[in-house]
Amino acid sequence: MEDKLGEVLIQVQDDLRQLKCSLEKITINESGATLDVQALDNAIRKTESSIKKHAEDYQKTVNKQLLVLPSIEDVQKKKVQVPKWKPALESIPDVRPQRQDLLAVLPGEKHKSVTMRLLCNPTHPNNRAIMHEKFGISLPVIHKRSITAAKHPRRIVGPVVSLQATKPKGRRSLAVPEEEKGTVPDKSFLHMSVHHKVVCLHPREDSSKIGQFGSKSRNQKQLKLETEPGSSCERTSRECSPCWTTIAPPPSATSKNMDDRSVVQSTDSLIPESPQSLPAPENISRYPFTIIKGWINPMATDFSHFKQSFILSWSSVVNALEALEKLLRDYAVPLAKVSGERLVEFGHVWNNGWKTAPPGIGLLSVLENWEEVLSLVLRPGQRYKGEGGISVAAICIQSCWRRYSARTAYLRHCRRKWAAGIIAISWLMHTQMRRVRKALQARRFRQLENYRSRAQHLAANWKHIQSSKRTIIHIPSLGYSQSQRLSLRGFDILQNTQISRLCDIRGDNVQVIYVCPRHLGEDILHYYSNLLKCDGATYGADTGTTQASSCIRRFVIITPEAVDYFPIHNMCLSTLLKYSPRTLKRIRHLIQGKQAYIVGGVAHVDDLAVADELGVPILGPEPAVAQLYSTKSGGRRIFVGAEVDVSPGQGDIYSLNQLHEALAELMTQNMDVQRWLFKMDSDHSGRGTAYCDLCHLSCYNWALQKYHSYGPELWKTEWIRESVLLRYLDEIPEWLTRYAQPAKPSCYPNWACFLETFLRQGGVVEAYPPSDSVTCLTVDLLLEPGGEVTMLSCGDQLHSSCHLETIGSTVPQTSVNPETLHSICMRVGQACLQHLIVGYVSVDLATFVDHNTMEQKVWAIDLDLTYSDQLAMTQMLLMMTGGTLNWHAGCLEVPMPVREKCCEHQIAAKPPVVHRYAVLGSRLCHSNLSMLYHSVFLKMCKAHGIGFNMKRKQGTVFALYDSSERCSIGLILRRSPGSSGDLCSESVSYSSGNLSL
Repeated sequence: MEDKLGEVLIQVQDDLRQLKCSLEKITINESGATLDVQALDNAIRKTESSIKKHAEDYQKTVNKQLLVLPSIEDVQKKKVQVPKWKPALESIPDVRPQRQDLLAVLPGEKHKSVTMRLLCNPTHPNNRAIMHEKFGISLPVIHKRSITAAKHPRRIVGPVVSLQATKPKGRRSLAVPEEEKGTVPDKSFLHMSVHHKVVCLHPREDSSKIGQFGSKSRNQKQLKLETEPGSSCERTSRECSPCWTTIAPPPSATSKNMDDRSVVQSTDSLIPESPQSLPAPENISRYPFTIIKGWINPMATDFSHFKQSFILSWSSVVNALEALEKLLRDYAVPLAKVSGERLVEFGHVWNNGWKTAPPGIGLLSVLENWEEVLSLVLRPGQRYKGEGGISVAAICIQSCWRRYSARTAYLRHCRRKWAAGIIAISWLMHTQMRRVRKALQARRFRQLENYRSRAQHLAANWKHIQSSKRTIIHIPSLGYSQSQRLSLRGFDILQNTQISRLCDIRGDNVQVIYVCPRHLGEDILHYYSNLLKCDGATYGADTGTTQASSCIRRFVIITPEAVDYFPIHNMCLSTLLKYSPRTLKRIRHLIQGKQAYIVGGVAHVDDLAVADELGVPILGPEPAVAQLYSTKSGGRRIFVGAEVDVSPGQGDIYSLNQLHEALAELMTQNMDVQRWLFKMDSDHSGRGTAYCDLCHLSCYNWALQKYHSYGPELWKTEWIRESVLLRYLDEIPEWLTRYAQPAKPSCYPNWACFLETFLRQGGVVEAYPPSDSVTCLTVDLLLEPGGEVTMLSCGDQLHSSCHLETIGSTVPQTSVNPETLHSICMRVGQACLQHLIVGYVSVDLATFVDHNTMEQKVWAIDLDLTYSDQLAMTQMLLMMTGGTLNWHAGCLEVPMPVREKCCEHQIAAKPPVVHRYAVLGSRLCHSNLSMLYHSVFLKMCKAHGIGFNMKRKQGTVFALYDSSERCSIGLILRRSPGSSGDLCSESVSYSSGNLSL
């Protein structure tokens, strides 16, 4: 009821003011006279003053509060007395900085800090003027009193700053009617004798302490006042600092809690990160007003009431109110209900806080319908419906387009820069690779030229070199392709199976330097030293020390140091020697001033580099020539050029259709062939061989009947064979898929794997000899640089359970007439010399009896341009027996041992010779061989009577390859013809329990 009466009085005052403004603009002309408005104005003014006075009396009666100033005394001699209860200090403006985390005064706040210090110092001469200018409070003139003067509280007559203390709503407010500013109320209210306790409202603190206590809450910063009943003037005479005091009852629990809650709030709490963080209204606002479409009606009753109630703090409210209006206009909010108390508190906190600009969405916390407004503000596109929305939308579109254009240009620039970098790096790598490639090509061309010039010198002086002292550098390198080398297990041991090349020292003028692909133990070195019986000779190993007395060496074993650098790369021995400069230097020292040449293995391009480093010729073909004619297809071309019989077949097959067509044509031309072989061009040791039998072909019997019906002569006509050919072409693909089998399943488990590699590398299709008894033999030839062909070894091959796998040979061969064999070998040798092939060559032949003519046929089936394992074992055989191979007679001649009681003329005469036979095996493996050291194994053999008799020149000799794994050995069995029947029963039976290739 009282609130409504106050609102009516204020509304009457506003109506009178508007009436006054309207009447001043009205003039009435009646008979040339003007209406006297001044009298009417005086009446209205008198009525307005009367209503204003009654309104002031009413508000004073309701508030019942007075502003009483304390007695101003000497500051230095007073002490602060803190009462026990906290009075309401809303009537005094809070001039302290509210920034809780303030560490230092900002440059923009320098003027405010000076004003604060003046307000906190009542003794300053400018304190009274500032209080009157800022707050309209007139303070008395301060006179410094003596110490003995009585100190009594002074009654001060001045304007009353009242508080709405009745029924507090939980929010602090600074409410002074606008009309009361500058007026003097009834003095009876100011002359009340009140005993009070003087407290310091704003304690003087050093500016450096502000940051120290800035983190405390506002509850801790407020003064704690205590008031005791019955206080007298004696107690007020205690020393204390002069400060502002008010007399008010202790706050109730409700007002205290609400005041604490309002004080603890900070600026950050008014700026929520999400809608859920906005505070919910705690109670009903006493000063609500509405904002319609972002505009405030200044003549509205609710807004006028709010403005008049908070006129003292209006400077801090107006900025927040303007920011709120702009926010609501920007987002086209139709209706917003503002809580006056929250707006005042927000403006106060914001004005004294960190922020220099009003927060955005935090302004919505002052609204009572903030949820509705927030949902509207957060609606997409709502900003473009408000004030300046078209400009904002245009700016947004332009910024997005510019950002897109800049981003696109930047990404295009990055892509071009990346592409330019890639192109530059690729070009640099290309030029570098091209430069390196040209350098390598120039070097290899120079090495090839040097090889050719040295080969010419070797050919011209071959007779002289053979008859004089010479040094042979044996490098048993296997220059296979990288894929083949990586697929072989124990590749270093495989290269060392030709360690029997050491036996070339059986010639008096020969010294041997053997390059070993792995380090040998002392047991193996001691074994070969005793085996070769080199009296006065020494042996050595690559231990990194310089060997003395090199002139008396007969053989030297050297291991390149690169073996330790590339232990698992399966490099060929020539490559390892190329990257071993110390070993090359040592070999150059050993051959200095001597006739020397290199005997390699499978030709490799690094052979030329090693020969160029050592400056010696190579007894072998160029690597390119060797790679061309050492394939299965190349060997067939050599045999065709030599005009020797070859097995029916076709080479250089690289496609599946070509394979099917060639096979069908060969099958129709050779109806008597029962098995067909498929060999890869790079095949070695039978690894790349597969076969397929015609008995599984469904149309073979029908084709055989056709063949017999026409006869062999008519069958040579193409049109007669055409029907069979077409039938073969239809059935061959399925026949091969189902029945073709690789010879070594461990290398190629099925036909599909074999066929993939076969078509990639190329190969040949050959007929297996059409006979139940087929014998294969190997002949080793030396194609001398001078143009002569010499047979060095020949032997019949020993096969395992698979007839396509060789495990050894018997020397000499007994399957082919020696004259026929010699003729074939001479023709093949001359054909090789015509294709610039020199050095050691191995020829594989197959012999059988033709059932149609009952004649023996010899087919040339393979050509290897390398030093074979059979030749190495033959050299050891000849070294141990001291015999020779008579190729014309086809026998091994061994001199008979000389008896001690023979006559002197018998000793002077040439000793008689006997014919012997031997079994050679270069790669024999045993499952338990690695469990025994070589010395233990040899003692066990000796205990069983297995050994070699030096006097009778017969027995068993072993070739040892490595000291660590000991997985394989070489074997030589020599017997006389009379005891040839028990060769396998005596010697092989002991070591063949788990013997395999």
